[in-house]
Amino acid sequence: MLFKKFIFKLADGVFLYNNYARELMLKKGFKADKLFVIYNSLDYDQQLKIRHRIRPSDIYKEHYENDYPNLIFIGRLTKIKKLEILLEAVSILKKRGVFFNVTFVGDGSERKTLERKAEELGIDGSIWFYGACYDEMANAELIYNADLCVAPGNVGLTAIHSMVFGTPVMTHNEFKWQMPEFEAIVPSRTGDFFEYGSIISLVEKIEEWFGGNGIFRDQIREECYKEIDDHWTPQYQIEVLKKNILFNE
Repeated sequence: MLFKKFIFKLADGVFLYNNYARELMLKKGFKADKLFVIYNSLDYDQQLKIRHRIRPSDIYKEHYENDYPNLIFIGRLTKIKKLEILLEAVSILKKRGVFFNVTFVGDGSERKTLERKAEELGIDGSIWFYGACYDEMANAELIYNADLCVAPGNVGLTAIHSMVFGTPVMTHNEFKWQMPEFEAIVPSRTGDFFEYGSIISLVEKIEEWFGGNGIFRDQIREECYKEIDDHWTPQYQIEVLKKNILFNE
């Protein structure tokens, strides 16, 4: 750690993925004028073209044959994503008479375990293991028509992928275990945070979201668009690089 700190201090500037990392470095004694937040991005230009073309569809109503709200997770189905917590939460909500559909877009080492878990909990009819999808138009339709993306483990670029197509994101609040992209989540605007490791907290936050913000879907969609368009794009990154690499020219 001391060696890493020494190397960073030799640099004329350090580019960081979020303000959380910047604050940590400030506390370690780094100078504010050498720390530049650049954020992160996906294939924004292509996704923006798709966003302009996407329209509401009945993809979930046709699959599930109901009108329940739709939760989505898009990404690798791995242990670190803690997706079993989402299944537990949906099971508890079902017992309370509150019903949700859950769609997993992606594949991975935990898929079979999650399938068995859904069966054990008696919610397998409400879970769609869509599988890996590399067609961005298909991904966009799934994300756009979902109501909330839930990432119980670290969220990473899943947050950016979800918000670029207008769907808010919920994940845990232990930021030291998060990936940088958690910072795109603004409570009550682009998503929310639940207490790390707590299934009950996730249950309560989902209920709270759909009891309030969930009814303002179009407004939330616009908030998600704005968060991505303002910060999480290659264009924003280029401007930060130009401003802070060429500042002496």
